[in-house]
Amino acid sequence: MTDQPEIRRFEVELVDEAPPVPKAPPPGDQPRRRDYLDGFLTERAPVAQALEGESLKDQVIAALRDIFDPEIPVNIYDLGLIYGVDIDEGHVTVTMTLTTPHCPVAESMPGEVELRVMAVPGVATCDVNLVWDPPWNPANMSDEARLELGML
Repeated sequence: MTDQPEIRRFEVELVDEAPPVPKAPPPGDQPRRRDYLDGFLTERAPVAQALEGESLKDQVIAALRDIFDPEIPVNIYDLGLIYGVDIDEGHVTVTMTLTTPHCPVAESMPGEVELRVMAVPGVATCDVNLVWDPPWNPANMSDEARLELGML
């Protein structure tokens, strides 16, 4: 008896056939639309109304308070990264900065801000302006943020 494993051989038959391709249905009475995405960017979705009792700006600020800095357990609004929220007929412009130009979320944070603001009912469009002047400093933080970080 040998210590070598037993070699088994299998025969496999290769078939060089593709499954049948379904044929297009014959042209009917209705003409086919040129493109199902035709007009996608030209037709605007109706803008939802803001929630009763709160201004649109308050709702946008509440959405910004739901975004947290990944390295600091404080939201970006109370951290002082938001320099301005301007609203004009459903168009929101957010002016913001980051703690440092070398921040690891420098590329993704403006997109996250835009997505969260666009999710607020009543917002039609949003621009996020990332600025570095004036630079951020800890004095920009709210008292709540300082308390959370043990700086008060």
